[in-house]
Amino acid sequence: MKQSNDNPADSGRGRLECLDATNFKLMKKRKPGLVLNWLNIYWLVLIPLIFLGIFYFYPLFKIFLLSLMPEDKWDLSVFLNLISTSYYLNILWFTFWQAAVSTILTIISALPGAYIFACYRFWGKDILQAFTTIPFVLPTVVVAAAFQAFLGSHGLVNSWLIKCFNLSSPPIAIDRSIWFILLAHIFYNYTIVLRMVGGFWAQMENQLNDAALMLGASPFTIFYKITLPLLRPVIFAAGLLVFIFCFSSFGVVLILGGPQFATLEVEIYRQAVNFFNLPLAAALSLIQIFFTFVLMWVYTVVQRKTAVSLNPESPVYSQKTPVLLKEKMIVGINIIFMIILLVFPLAALVIQSFFSEHGFSLVYYTALFENNSSSIFFIQPGKAIFYSLAIACAALLMALSLGSMGAVFLAKSKTRLSSFIDPLFMLPLSTSAVTLGFGFIIALDEPPLNLRTSIILVPIAHTLAAFPFVVRSLVPALRSIPPNLREAAALLGASPWKVWKAVDLPIVGRALTVAAVFAFTVSLGEFGATVFIARPQIPTMPLAIYRFLGQPGAMNYGQAMAMSSLLMMVTGAGFLFLEKLRKDRAGEF
Repeated sequence: MKQSNDNPADSGRGRLECLDATNFKLMKKRKPGLVLNWLNIYWLVLIPLIFLGIFYFYPLFKIFLLSLMPEDKWDLSVFLNLISTSYYLNILWFTFWQAAVSTILTIISALPGAYIFACYRFWGKDILQAFTTIPFVLPTVVVAAAFQAFLGSHGLVNSWLIKCFNLSSPPIAIDRSIWFILLAHIFYNYTIVLRMVGGFWAQMENQLNDAALMLGASPFTIFYKITLPLLRPVIFAAGLLVFIFCFSSFGVVLILGGPQFATLEVEIYRQAVNFFNLPLAAALSLIQIFFTFVLMWVYTVVQRKTAVSLNPESPVYSQKTPVLLKEKMIVGINIIFMIILLVFPLAALVIQSFFSEHGFSLVYYTALFENNSSSIFFIQPGKAIFYSLAIACAALLMALSLGSMGAVFLAKSKTRLSSFIDPLFMLPLSTSAVTLGFGFIIALDEPPLNLRTSIILVPIAHTLAAFPFVVRSLVPALRSIPPNLREAAALLGASPWKVWKAVDLPIVGRALTVAAVFAFTVSLGEFGATVFIARPQIPTMPLAIYRFLGQPGAMNYGQAMAMSSLLMMVTGAGFLFLEKLRKDRAGEF
């Protein structure tokens, strides 16, 4: 009897054998390709590593040499001078003191806000939460200009009080005082505590609180015995992060503090630019680098060791609408406080930019595009806007190119090398911009890297500042792409270009936009490094604002307000756009 060839088992077995044979052939064909891909990945990561080596590690190495070997031999006299002179010890003490006081005041101010965001639902909550983040992403010069417009001697509050009570002098005299610096630091870092503590608080389960309430505990006892111990790690982590930002504060102290106040960053700038004492500036930079790295190390250790394990609860079930009068008052008072602290200074900045001594006017905005001064030190504001946008576009392209290469390597490689390179890419984030700018001056002044007078130096510095943000935005999106999607497309005959266009790009496109917005806004507001390396004939918007605020006259002050408003508008719009894109949590920031 003839055996039928239509046996289903035989037919299936045959197809499987054929498929295995086909896959085997494909694997054989793809093996050289896989090797080539890995080689390409290592070539890709080599380019950002070379960039970091030249423009990050080499300048830091030159700072190290200049501070310890100023005459090409070991010489610790500069360091001995630092630790034996009360002036520099006072600067170090003031840097720690103002950072500690700013941190304590920021936590005290922001904890009530974190509480209402964590526990209550109210109208306009999402808008208010997005707006509270804008001060943190604003350039420091804009923050300083906003507080001068609000509480300065010519600010909105003083002008209103003088007019209403017919006073001869401003009643609020906090210009060039420590209070101005502390207020600006609270304004700048308020959202860190609000977001970190409020986000953790909103996910805390209510079972412990409910059990304590049933056992007769008062609300204060519940907070002191249960809630506060659970919140303590995240409060400490947020406080340490605020301390690090205040410790490396530069623009706020330089503009609002005046000559009587100096942090380590401000003193590095003065020694390098005003006195040209490069060995001393290098020694101060080395001290600043040491403390910054120690603080960042403490922060990561604290975050890892103090993590509290909880069963997160959805805010939809834990939050409530304020119904009682007491609850409405708590929410209302906190909202009013946030508006006064965070909204009024920015509103004052915009109002001051539209009002001259003759009332409402656009004269400050139109003056931004005119050159009516014959001074050689005059900065044409229109040119500053043009150079800022051009430099931001160049930095965006470089940061996206280098960041994409680094992110592709980190996403595809799971070796020890990638574990080592990953934190290496984040190092520029923990290094102050002032130190980087100073390192550029002393390191990139000899052939073949004589870039001190080159126009490309500013975009390079901005790229270095934006690079970690781009990498951290792209890596999660790249890692989320299932490998079988690419393999299926390749099996169907798609070329590598079509695979990238049809599979990778739709998934990482949104993260790529987030990274681009980060790079653009970081570059627009960068001040610490730019003030060192930008040529006088190529000013940026933050530099122009700083110089306008340092010159007398209503026109200079008004132009500083107008340019700050434009910079704030661009930065704020970019951040709000970024927040909208981040609804799917595509990035790690």
